[in-house]
Amino acid sequence: MMSNQRARRVLVLDDEQVIANTLALILNRSGFEASAEYTAEAAIQNACEHSPDILISDVILDGATGIDAAIRISEIAPHCRVILFSGQAVTADLLEHAQASGHRFELLVKPVHPRTLLDRLNQIN
Repeated sequence: MMSNQRARRVLVLDDEQVIANTLALILNRSGFEASAEYTAEAAIQNACEHSPDILISDVILDGATGIDAAIRISEIAPHCRVILFSGQAVTADLLEHAQASGHRFELLVKPVHPRTLLDRLNQIN
């Protein structure tokens, strides 16, 4: 049975290009329509043009936080679900502040195993 439903668009944001590109490649091979960006500004521009269904973002970026980018992208694409990932303890405070402001962001701890990420993405409606 064939489905006319389009693949979910996933925007991956990480200033470590190898991580962003690898995640996007894994997601594309797993049936998602994924693209990678390396700066908050580029991710915001991408969101304006392509309205992602899901944003996967590192929290700590050069020049901005992934939370700042996620808030802006959520304004552009209110339907977009946000999954943040980080290996740094400071992100808990940033996430708490965003959640206190009403944002529903999830946090995964780096390094994220691709199977864990795919399982989480497949749970999102």
